[in-house]
Amino acid sequence: MKLSTSILAIAAASVAGMATAQEMTIVSWGGAYTESQKRAYHDPYSTNTGVTIINDDSAAEAVAKLRAMNEAGNVTWDVVDVVAADAIRLCDEGLALEINADEQLAPAPDGTPASEDFGDLIVSDCFIPQIVYSTTFGYRTDLVGDTPPTDVCAVFDTEAYPGMRSLEKRPINNMEWALICDGVAFEDVYDVLETEEGQEQALAKLDTIKDSVIWWSAGADTPQLLADGEVVMGSTYNGRLFSLIEEQNQPVAMLWDAQVFDLDGWIIPTGLSEERTQRALDYVYFATDTQRLADQAKYISYGPARASSAPLVGTHADLGIEMAPHMPTDPENSKRTFLYNYEFWADYRDDIDAKFQAWLSQ
Repeated sequence: MKLSTSILAIAAASVAGMATAQEMTIVSWGGAYTESQKRAYHDPYSTNTGVTIINDDSAAEAVAKLRAMNEAGNVTWDVVDVVAADAIRLCDEGLALEINADEQLAPAPDGTPASEDFGDLIVSDCFIPQIVYSTTFGYRTDLVGDTPPTDVCAVFDTEAYPGMRSLEKRPINNMEWALICDGVAFEDVYDVLETEEGQEQALAKLDTIKDSVIWWSAGADTPQLLADGEVVMGSTYNGRLFSLIEEQNQPVAMLWDAQVFDLDGWIIPTGLSEERTQRALDYVYFATDTQRLADQAKYISYGPARASSAPLVGTHADLGIEMAPHMPTDPENSKRTFLYNYEFWADYRDDIDAKFQAWLSQ
């Protein structure tokens, strides 16, 4: 295993008794996802360096919290897991460190520079890609009758599929699905959604099921609601559904139609001391190398962001099942995928958030 120079330096200093105990706070999403990171990245890194990693599950609030920390001049997070659109916003606001991929991230095993290995997934100068995931729907196989849903618009069909649904308490994805199920073609969704009329159209469609929705904020919410039978179907991240179905053997199935592809990765906050910045850079160098990204796929069904990692994806570490067919990128699963527009949400997120929350409170 190749270690970066600073890892070796930290380890040597620890052995010589020259380094004090070190800690770093890594922010992510909790649940099965953080557990996959812990097993693939955190534990090996701690073993190699002696650094203690503190997990914080506040990633959903990363933008607001980093803004507040920066304003207070007290940034307590070292590395933060964010979706691509949030990375773009944080970078634009000067709250995330710009990264030179070819100098600060590991090359592929064959020497291919990181910028080529990650390719188009580097959507911001501050974004260090980690996984390709999707937000999609799971449904209770015992609550949908003899005709399981095959189309995302089943979510809006309370007559054929009565019962509660769960949707995330934010406009992203919900607005897109609402327009798709109101007749807007995939390729026209963002052109429509950037208009006041399009936003009102999406909210009007969501109004038709508002009384049948339980709104979720944490990735673990929908899996728990499905496991308890409190909802007939609900949106969440595909890896959470994989855990529910394959690891917990719940009577739940995936609805891949109109799954929304997205990227998740790391940012390093600005405003850290030089020592903390170097430690954070050392961690992401390690955690995003080819083998580590492939290792994460042993624990959760998210596609690694590096091209060189994909051939290394094998079986689940505990279940022994092949992981490739459970990935959102699998050809069978991605026949009708909706491509998330990072730039759109980076530009419009604050305004549409405000409108969505006002609609929720009505």
